[in-house]
Amino acid sequence: MTATAKTVSGSPRKLGYYDRGATPYFASRADQRFSYCLFVPEDYEIDGQDRYDLVVLVHGTARWAEHYRSAFADFCRRQRAIVLAPLFPAGVTAPGELSSYKLMRDGGIAYDRVLLDMVAEVTGRYRLRGDRFLMHGFSGGGHFSHRFLYLHPERLLGVSIGAPGIVTLLDVEHDFWVGLRNFEQIFGKPLDLAAIRRVPVHLVIGAEDKETWEIRLTPQDSWWMPGAERLAEANRLERMAALRASLEAHGVACVQDIVAGAGHDGRAMLEPVQAWMATQLGRVRAE
Repeated sequence: MTATAKTVSGSPRKLGYYDRGATPYFASRADQRFSYCLFVPEDYEIDGQDRYDLVVLVHGTARWAEHYRSAFADFCRRQRAIVLAPLFPAGVTAPGELSSYKLMRDGGIAYDRVLLDMVAEVTGRYRLRGDRFLMHGFSGGGHFSHRFLYLHPERLLGVSIGAPGIVTLLDVEHDFWVGLRNFEQIFGKPLDLAAIRRVPVHLVIGAEDKETWEIRLTPQDSWWMPGAERLAEANRLERMAALRASLEAHGVACVQDIVAGAGHDGRAMLEPVQAWMATQLGRVRAE
């Protein structure tokens, strides 16, 4: 049995075998430089009535989007959820660049808007419970997820932030990315701290995530800017502690998991992330 959904051009596309389970990568209708894959429970009934919650998983620098997607398969089956895993390829804004997506806006690309259009595309094809979703990102995805919280809190059921290498604090004394003083100038909307406070925040990191070779900042680095020196030598545990302190100082409630024995390994974070997400889904479904 198949159903149809309208594409951006208005022509129908059939939903069938490859729209359930672990799907192929689909090019974004808004910008075909970017793509996404899904996990949809295999027993999803195209003509059914059940509604599903959406989980967005943002990859790290290595771009292992489908690995995180597939690691959530059993979670999706148990929780009646659908995973969307975007792929932001390296080298989009310049040959060899790896990190433009982590800043949300770079090189003329609004990565947050690219993702939101992917969400809209999936919403048009599947029965979702609402327009808010859960998000998790680890490492480079942790960069994305905490900055997405600042930019679009109204779209989040909750956000799980995994071990970002460089953090943006709720700080109005410094410009973005260090702080948020020029947030409205860059993003075209004011920071909505009240909405941010309404989003459940999960912080997750390995207890042994102490290496700094990839994240140490110097004045010669392209990311260097005034204020960067505060955490230039800090490891990810210390930077996560600074992010938590900044969030909580502004009334944002946080839950943190520090995974014993784990280093910088997103796979080791999956169990606490999924447990936290299951709790959030139980909460919103009971409302």
